[in-house]
Amino acid sequence: MMFNVPQFVDVEDKIAGPLTWRQLLWMIGMGVTLLVLFNLLSTAVFFVVAVFVILLFSALAFYRPNKQPLILTVMHGITFLFRPKVAIWERPSQKPLREVPTEAPPLRPVLTEKKVTAEELKNLAHIVDRHGRL
Repeated sequence: MMFNVPQFVDVEDKIAGPLTWRQLLWMIGMGVTLLVLFNLLSTAVFFVVAVFVILLFSALAFYRPNKQPLILTVMHGITFLFRPKVAIWERPSQKPLREVPTEAPPLRPVLTEKKVTAEELKNLAHIVDRHGRL
């Protein structure tokens, strides 16, 4: 039995013409923002501010850096700015650190002379001659 395999499952559905749900909501948000600004600002100031608002909302709706929505990139940037930066280069050792004294006496090598008797020397020579066998 043959089954149809859905294709293009990662493509969002178009709702209003060529706009997806997210793009349509950004455009509605832009319209509401422009309406509020039109009522609050004078006409000359409104047109200057409206250009920036239109560019901002259009970028949020349509621009997709690295195939991700721009709002996601902005949110990642904000969390990066406010998250504490911790760099761990190596795992800390489990052993507690011991304190090094500030003034340590200089160490002198202890030299002891070992005297070898004639009998010990004969035994060593015998072992060497027999290649380590007794």
